[in-house]
Amino acid sequence: MGRLRVFYKLLFALLLLPLAFTASAEQKEQLGDWDVHYIVVNSTFFSPEIARQYGVVRSKYNALVNISVLNSDTQQAQTVSMQGTATNLLGTEKKLNFKKVQEGEAIYYLAVFSFRHEETYRFNIEIRRGNTVENLKFQQKMYVD
Repeated sequence: MGRLRVFYKLLFALLLLPLAFTASAEQKEQLGDWDVHYIVVNSTFFSPEIARQYGVVRSKYNALVNISVLNSDTQQAQTVSMQGTATNLLGTEKKLNFKKVQEGEAIYYLAVFSFRHEETYRFNIEIRRGNTVENLKFQQKMYVD
């Protein structure tokens, strides 16, 4: 019951993100047969309890990348492997180490990286399942809360 409660808190928090962070709105891309949902938020948005549960170090200089991959037809969560980078405009590259989190039928891939205030990052993320490989690319400016 406790895990389900924490899941619902996390889900509720993610649903409130568009209201709380105009610069950090959820994005969605259709890549092949997948709907890929992604969001990047400051790690301080999460309560200490939720951050601890998912192994996220809360800091105003840490951001959390959250990605979920769904089958476009069935909307069923997909188990994939994921690797990627976040590169600032000066070319400094940070490797993103994704951790798989499964709560019931939902699957999320989380990665934490550090940033400086008003730093823009280009994200390049390779998503792989079997022989299928798709690349998610997006850019976002980060802000310290």
